[in-house]
Amino acid sequence: MPLPVTIIFNDISVKGELFDSPCSQAIAGRLPIESVFEQWGDEFYFPVNANLSLDESATTNVNTGDIGYWPPGDALCIFFGPTPMSTGPKPVPAGKVNLIGRIFGDASELKNAKSAAVIRIAAVE
Repeated sequence: MPLPVTIIFNDISVKGELFDSPCSQAIAGRLPIESVFEQWGDEFYFPVNANLSLDESATTNVNTGDIGYWPPGDALCIFFGPTPMSTGPKPVPAGKVNLIGRIFGDASELKNAKSAAVIRIAAVE
């Protein structure tokens, strides 16, 4: 069963879910996560200290609003628009990511969070 989450950047908050997969569950077990994040185009990423491998969901075909885990960087990635590898409006990750969740609603709203210093992801209680 998917786990509802809230993703918070200063005064910006979005709802989403983590899927019911082994990789997602490993990340969910670390919640709440609070971290400084990096930006790569319209992607936020940050370390989660999970040290997981690629799984059956691994892909470079992601959509705006997808949440992925990128094993080479041991990082959670939130896609909300084009990245430097994109040739159109769709995000393209730097390499394969495990799809572990998604944001509900308009993920492009996260463009307004680029000036935030910290991200926090927590399970909805």
